[in-house]
Amino acid sequence: MEPKEIFEKMNHDMSKCIEHANHEFSSLHTGKANSSMVENISVDVYGSAMKLRDVAAITTPDARTIQIQPWDKSTCAPIEKALLEAKLGITPLITGEIIRLPIPELSGERREELCKMAQGFAENSRIGIRASRKEAMDALKIAQKDGLSEDDVKRAEKDVQKNTDEAVAKINDALSSKESDLRQV
Repeated sequence: MEPKEIFEKMNHDMSKCIEHANHEFSSLHTGKANSSMVENISVDVYGSAMKLRDVAAITTPDARTIQIQPWDKSTCAPIEKALLEAKLGITPLITGEIIRLPIPELSGERREELCKMAQGFAENSRIGIRASRKEAMDALKIAQKDGLSEDDVKRAEKDVQKNTDEAVAKINDALSSKESDLRQV
């Protein structure tokens, strides 16, 4: 493998890790209503498991409410069941064919619990980045055996480390931002 190919694969893998961390962070709510909190919940309807966003319209009429309007009235009960099983800490209110989720004010204890979850998501992404770094370093060692000069390998290893540090810094920045959102009262 050429160093260029090694870097392309490593950068692609690292960007996937960063995207994953950001997606996980968006699933943690900060006391404000956000449709991403519920859109990926799996609902058993029509004999199969479907995402909530595929069976209902999800809106946020105000900062403290998520409103779910099923496209088929018969899916209200399965949606309610899925919301309760998702352990969001929110009890759904059903009025006719509309399901409302009032977002409660977060307690200090719950805020800290969410911060710990965010730290776990960040650590998992950092582990992925370190795995990408190791793959790139191993590929460089193989390339050296295949004829790549030692100077090129040393230069490439420095670049790998620089890219790794940058990716970890992006995750740490996103984590800091999410933690400040979560701790904001």
